[in-house]
Amino acid sequence: MLKRWRLIDSGVGTAQYNMALDEALLRNFTKGSLPILRVYRWECSLSFGRFSDVRSSVDLKILQEKRLSHVRRMTGGGVLVHGGDFSYTLVLPRESLKDVGVKKSYKYLCGFLLELYKRLGLNAAFAHDLKLQSSKSNICMASYEPYDIIIDGKKMGGNAQRYTKDLLFQHGTIPITLNSEAFKDLFLEESGLGAAAALDKMQKAITPEQLTNMLLEAFKLFFDAVLFPDTINRSEKRSAYELLINKYSQEGWNRDAKHDEA
Repeated sequence: MLKRWRLIDSGVGTAQYNMALDEALLRNFTKGSLPILRVYRWECSLSFGRFSDVRSSVDLKILQEKRLSHVRRMTGGGVLVHGGDFSYTLVLPRESLKDVGVKKSYKYLCGFLLELYKRLGLNAAFAHDLKLQSSKSNICMASYEPYDIIIDGKKMGGNAQRYTKDLLFQHGTIPITLNSEAFKDLFLEESGLGAAAALDKMQKAITPEQLTNMLLEAFKLFFDAVLFPDTINRSEKRSAYELLINKYSQEGWNRDAKHDEA
């Protein structure tokens, strides 16, 4: 595993900007670049998986009435709620995990999250290791995948990957708080929010700044990594802006996954 990483802390962003910047970092990654760890937070919003059938799961009329921001991710998975959560992004060459393999890379890359929860005094494990049966839903918190993280029988956040020819991209979220009231009456099927895990539900009072520091320490320990703080460069900033305007602010993409990549 790579030891030297570029760290980008982009703070709080809109749903559309957060996903535009994620894709910009992937698009601008060149051979020889340091792998990237990005940390960030969200305004109150929803994000939809790349192939989510939003109209069957979300009442779009109520979504509009509540004026809730929403965006479609470039990764798979289901509908996620945001606002009280903390997120991370990883961008790295596929060849750096050639000894791990595609199927096991997800579990391996999520290992630093288990280390984080251990530091928080929480007993976290993968659903697969707990022998929990997988279940499918278009809403993230109402489903179980083998490498979802489970704490006290409850699902903790969500993580998703995307592969290109040469790169591996992964992002995920850690709920600090989960304001179910903000998303009340929004879903057309079981949302799973009532049973979902969040740090405040587990009596773990922590600020985003404290969580940032703990996550970075867990990351450095688990991967034996050195982090080099950085900001986005001119090319990444330009790409993020173009993607924000032409893709992630467009309802054709966000609601119907229709976008002209050209």
